[in-house]
Amino acid sequence: MIKVTLKDGSVKEFESGITAMEVAKSLGMGLYKAACVSKINGEVKDLRTPLTEDCSLEILTFDDPDGKWALRHTASHILAQAVKRLYPEAKLAIGPAIDNGFYYDFDVDVPFTPDVLEKIEAEMKKIVKEALPLEKYELDPDEAIKLMEEKNEPFKVELIKEHSGKGEKISFYRQGEFDELCAGPHVPDTSRVKAFKLTSCTGAYWRGDSKNKMLQRIYGTAFTKKDDLEAYLAAIEEAKKRDHRKLGKELGLFALLDEGPGFPFFLPNGMTLRNTLIDYWREVHKRYGYVEISTPMMLNRALWERSGHWDHYKENMYTTVIDDTDFAIKPMNCPGGMLVYKLQPHSYRDLPLRMGELGLVHRHELSGALHGLFRVRCFTQDDAHIFMTWDQMKDEIKNVVRLFDEVYSVFGLTYQIEVSTMPEDHMGDVKDWDFATETLKAAVTEMGKDFIINEGDGAFYGPKLDFHLSDSLGRTWQCGTIQLDMQLPERFELEYTGADGEKHRPVMIHRVVLGSIERFIGVITEHFAGAFPLWLAPVQIKILPIADRHHDYAKKVCAELDAMGFRVEVDERSEKIGYKIREAQLHKIPYMLLVGDKEVEDGTVSVRKRGEGDLGASSVQDFATGALEDVKSKKIW
Repeated sequence: MIKVTLKDGSVKEFESGITAMEVAKSLGMGLYKAACVSKINGEVKDLRTPLTEDCSLEILTFDDPDGKWALRHTASHILAQAVKRLYPEAKLAIGPAIDNGFYYDFDVDVPFTPDVLEKIEAEMKKIVKEALPLEKYELDPDEAIKLMEEKNEPFKVELIKEHSGKGEKISFYRQGEFDELCAGPHVPDTSRVKAFKLTSCTGAYWRGDSKNKMLQRIYGTAFTKKDDLEAYLAAIEEAKKRDHRKLGKELGLFALLDEGPGFPFFLPNGMTLRNTLIDYWREVHKRYGYVEISTPMMLNRALWERSGHWDHYKENMYTTVIDDTDFAIKPMNCPGGMLVYKLQPHSYRDLPLRMGELGLVHRHELSGALHGLFRVRCFTQDDAHIFMTWDQMKDEIKNVVRLFDEVYSVFGLTYQIEVSTMPEDHMGDVKDWDFATETLKAAVTEMGKDFIINEGDGAFYGPKLDFHLSDSLGRTWQCGTIQLDMQLPERFELEYTGADGEKHRPVMIHRVVLGSIERFIGVITEHFAGAFPLWLAPVQIKILPIADRHHDYAKKVCAELDAMGFRVEVDERSEKIGYKIREAQLHKIPYMLLVGDKEVEDGTVSVRKRGEGDLGASSVQDFATGALEDVKSKKIW
């Protein structure tokens, strides 16, 4: 008999050799039917794995990340099997699970059109219905190569040859007539993949290298319940409607042109939105004790060598030569900030010194990686560098988190904090790293906030806090970062005079709230579906005269509201009022003020509010009083 410690801490005895699946069945049929994989002594394994000694055991369902991953990985195998049944000449590349789904790459002459994807889906449904067990087996490398050569799978042969030098056996999974090179784990049989959908097909280079062959990549997603699949697909359709590239064009915010790939053009409405956002950024930072600086966009090679960017980041930098000297357009604001600090001596009384910068940076990105405002080649980073003593570190981290709290709540964004710890290729003493990491953890814990650990993912110069924002569709965006840096002050020999009269090295925080102005505009455009809060909307009020004879009164109202600080326009086109209303709705205008004979006579306006419709007649002053309060409070509606 062996002792198995379950997730709840209870210990049960079983015959040696019992499988994790049989244990799940003994615990209840509900758990057995929902089970995807198991975790044995902390390692994720197939449910068919026999238990031969005392161990800890968790049965993982689709609700667990590892269970979700395994089910979607199995779905990719079902996809590959279906393609091979329909198109035996297809060559298989790779097919992993990914966030929100899976994909598989194929080398095949048949274009995977929407009609073809429907045929593949139908075949996948047959495979699911067959409830084929997924059985793992292992071969020596030579046998594995021979098997894949017999099946005419050159991509698999290439992968096996790469791993064969390690002397380990090569693992496969078999389901019916289909054999797949794979380490697993997988769900027990194909019937567990109850709900799936193939969502798109794109081109992808083998191994992501443009020198290699272009393959066809089919994307899909999978769930255990049809309702969950339908809800996900509905969310995807909603996300398409909210795509910031589509809305940016419709609302006149920005343009992406072939003449400048990755370099966005901001249009009048977009500049109004951008400047309003920046005005808010400046107002918040002034309250939190920051000063603002601006450093040059281009600096010489010696500076970038000193900062380490020339050696470690040069491939992503745009460079030129001026007067026989190498220069680079800055990819980051940090080195310029170091130079500003060094311009004058500092005392401990000056610290903490908080220097903010809205710096335009340029980074080379591959053309295939560019994506709207989310991935560009130039962007305005809302940086700040905080110079402080080690004793001030915790309080300063709390101060930054409070600022983040205020900013994100204004946009209705929640977040999850991630602590990234020391990587293997770190610089500096482990003792300093440990102190800095524990200080980060203590600061957020003392503020009553939770965090997750991202082991070994800190920068080489210090640990960090990453803030993952959740939008109205539940998607996450990594925007804010608080990065401790013990190395750059050393490289630039930064100093301050302590209370003891001696020279000391400050420690530094790099931090961004929005991440980049451009990317954050993309995020909030999708978050609000283009219906920005009143304070942020490029055009806050549109006045709609019913007929040409009402134009003078409309202009008078416009002038009054403009004098109060509103962004207001008059629609003077000779169109029917219904058409003007629909146009204003399409442009997500927060308020429409209709003016006709009655409004002119009474000196009023007829108010229509986005999302609520007709609010009736109001004096201009009463309307403005309520609207100004919404602007001041930055109310979301």
